[in-house]
Amino acid sequence: MTDNFVDVRIDDDVAVLTLNRPAKLNALDVATRVLLAQTIRDFGTGDLVRGLVLTGTGRAFSAGEDLQTVPTTYDEIREAVATFHDITRAILETKIPVIAAVNGIAVGGASEITLCCDGRIGSPAAEYFQPENHRGIIISNASSVLMGRLVRNHAMRIILGSQRIGADEALRIGLLDEIVAPETLVGRAVEVVRQWNSDPRITVLHLGLLRPRPEDIEAAFAREDDAARQAWESGAFSEGIEGFWTSKNERRR
Repeated sequence: MTDNFVDVRIDDDVAVLTLNRPAKLNALDVATRVLLAQTIRDFGTGDLVRGLVLTGTGRAFSAGEDLQTVPTTYDEIREAVATFHDITRAILETKIPVIAAVNGIAVGGASEITLCCDGRIGSPAAEYFQPENHRGIIISNASSVLMGRLVRNHAMRIILGSQRIGADEALRIGLLDEIVAPETLVGRAVEVVRQWNSDPRITVLHLGLLRPRPEDIEAAFAREDDAARQAWESGAFSEGIEGFWTSKNERRR
């Protein structure tokens, strides 16, 4: 089915959730983020499937926040950030393995969504890009702890430097677990989650042991929310978004 840019299909007892807005590089508006979190929860009980795979349509995994619907008030920022946080919360609450099949560039909040997944498999076109520090936006999704948990000291340059990380480097530093051919990407992710969940009674216990603790995730959310408030009050957020659109319009001329 297709609804609000999220496609859902069952492949070999695994739910494949596909972000499907290729004309906008699968950018995520608030409604899509709410739907994605709810869909993850619907399947995450393990009653219907043995695993979840999250991927994108076209040349991007997702461009992250839809900047055409960017918040214009602090209340809107709080809502926007909360919907990103809730995707992380939904994934970490699942009782089945979740793998991100990163088919192309993953930007900002979309990049951060993959960090809380239990695994990340990429195609050679996979790319990570965290532009927030140069756009006046604060990272979310508990990535302030999840990024460092995966890549340790590399987190500082990825976030502060807003550097693009290609598939090979992502594999080397731990953002990706493996790289496979594009035509086998989703199939490989499905295969892995089925392998990991050979006995759901035991797998759910190991997920609880290996995933970050809920209290640490909630504490990260609180710190990121406070940083987002400060970015708004300082004017950095508005100036960063204005600068993004100015630069984009100049490139079109």
